[in-house]
Amino acid sequence: MNSSSNSLRKKLAEQSIVKVGGAFDAMSAKLVEIHGFDAVWAGSFAISATHALPDASILTMTEFLHAASNMAESCNIPIIADCDTGFGGPSNVGHMVKKYEKAGIAAVSIEDKVFPKQNSLLEDGTQELLPEKDFVAKIIAGKDAKISNDFMIIARVEALIAGLGIDEAIKRATAYEKAGADAILIHSKKNTPQEIFEFSKKWEGNIPLISIPTSYPNVTTDELISNNFKMVIYANHTLRVSYLAMSKLLEDISKTNSLSKVEQEMSSMEEIFQLQEMYNIKKQEKEIEENLKKLGYVK
Repeated sequence: MNSSSNSLRKKLAEQSIVKVGGAFDAMSAKLVEIHGFDAVWAGSFAISATHALPDASILTMTEFLHAASNMAESCNIPIIADCDTGFGGPSNVGHMVKKYEKAGIAAVSIEDKVFPKQNSLLEDGTQELLPEKDFVAKIIAGKDAKISNDFMIIARVEALIAGLGIDEAIKRATAYEKAGADAILIHSKKNTPQEIFEFSKKWEGNIPLISIPTSYPNVTTDELISNNFKMVIYANHTLRVSYLAMSKLLEDISKTNSLSKVEQEMSSMEEIFQLQEMYNIKKQEKEIEENLKKLGYVK
């Protein structure tokens, strides 16, 4: 049994809302965990950006899986992997589910756009959806590939992003739940949450609703809870603040002749050592030394 998937299911059942922090590598994922989030979002936009590549289905499944696996190895909280359109057709989705589940990932999210996809918030981007039947086939393939019933397949509905309206979004979400999706991520690029709240009021499904409030940051968790959302994902904020902080620091260093002027803008070395658990290595070495003494290898 994938204990990570079980943990995510339990949190969804017991908490009023599950808070998920976005990450792009093992360090950012570990920081999400340290700061008390319930789970990590291994976002395709953020991971693509760390390769200085567009969020446009350019990286392979293997590259995204490598990033998510590193997060899973470094964290004790569940990892939810953003898998774009599923890396291909139904057979590709089935293969993807097997690989991610074996890697200890708690859930995967796939969206109902055509391949190659473009980022949903891209200005003047082309947002073309798959026919409903074709995406349902992907969900069925993913569900059939699961080893544990706890492993979650999140269906990301992009009808609002594509401008097709609430009724189309409801129709698709209903079909995806019937096909075996474990949660619905309803995505919107409006600058207020009213569109997703209208969706939630009309939604008659029984699986959890998920929000990504990137474009409507003023929404509160209390408002999401009162509108029947069970999970909120802060998808790309760690990436964006990292970009800003690094850019500012590098600009400052390039213009100064002494690092003393930028020291206050950085963490201490000690803080990084703590994150890396460097002192655990010394402890482990000491324990090994003691065992070697007991076995007569060290006098």
